[in-house]
Amino acid sequence: MMRLKIKFARNILFLTSIFLLACKTSIEKPIIDPVPPVITPVSDTNFVKGADISWVTEMEANGKKFYNKNGVALDCFALMKEIGMNAIRIRVWVNPTNKWNGLDDVIAKCTRAKIVGLKLLIDFHYSDTWADPGKQTKPAAWSTAAFPVLKDSLKNHTQFILTQLKNAGINPTWVQIGNETDNGLLWPDGKASTNMQNFAQLIATGYDATKSVFPNTKVIAHVSNGWNNSLFRWIFDGLKNNGGKWDIIGMSLYPSYTVGGWQSANNLCLQNINDMIDRYKTPVMVVEIGMPWDSANETNLFIQDLITKLKSVNSNNGLGVFYWEPESYNNWQGYSLGAFDNSGKPTIALDPFLK
Repeated sequence: MMRLKIKFARNILFLTSIFLLACKTSIEKPIIDPVPPVITPVSDTNFVKGADISWVTEMEANGKKFYNKNGVALDCFALMKEIGMNAIRIRVWVNPTNKWNGLDDVIAKCTRAKIVGLKLLIDFHYSDTWADPGKQTKPAAWSTAAFPVLKDSLKNHTQFILTQLKNAGINPTWVQIGNETDNGLLWPDGKASTNMQNFAQLIATGYDATKSVFPNTKVIAHVSNGWNNSLFRWIFDGLKNNGGKWDIIGMSLYPSYTVGGWQSANNLCLQNINDMIDRYKTPVMVVEIGMPWDSANETNLFIQDLITKLKSVNSNNGLGVFYWEPESYNNWQGYSLGAFDNSGKPTIALDPFLK
């Protein structure tokens, strides 16, 4: 499907329905706070500045090239490092209709990231295609499975992919269980608004599967719209009350989908981050951002301000930020929120990553 992550299909009606469900869910079961875990502060030198460039191999296969600001053609992974990135995020699909985002493609991209010394975040969608707030479609091979079998399928898929990465000498720093799970994953079984317990079990299963292969890798639970505190409280209260497990809360933040522009989005996001850390005693990472490629000056200011806000979080628990598909250009697959110009060069939007 043309994506693009259904971010363009988000609408007020969907968010309103989720908010109402949140209110309903929050009164059904009292919150019992566990003993707070100890958060290990992250030094400023470890602040994550990353990019999701999962499209790169498909773009290359279609003849796209990437250039630095001097017009020199570079490998895209080396270019990311040159413009200040220290981490790469790669998505994983179960059985894609073509090779993109499948096992071999994932290993190839992760290997390239490792060669140039970039840390890795592995993003499991648990679908054969895009998973996001508007759709969480089961892989075709899992479509008729009963819930216990569905959990085993998620576990086996997670362990298999991570074991193959391990065998290839790749050790991800982070693993994300589900993508933008605003209303759960693997619908309808794991839809949070109808069965929060199932959703929490799926997240816990992915967590345990990850730790069985990489005990020291940090596990992320990811929700979109980082400005929406009500949504985050609903999801993470629900996970906490039903045995969900995570090490880091992941957020998306796209100012184009908020009222009041990037300034308002960043202010609300910071408030939400501080609340998440206080409420759940886990750090936060903004794992997706993006603004229109042709608003580079504004995007530059947005990123500068967001990084400043993340670094202001107590005990360095605002871990970092990833730009989503900055290397996309010339309206690649209809997506216009990249950060390269039409000649394949990074714009000034990304300059804050160099600081």
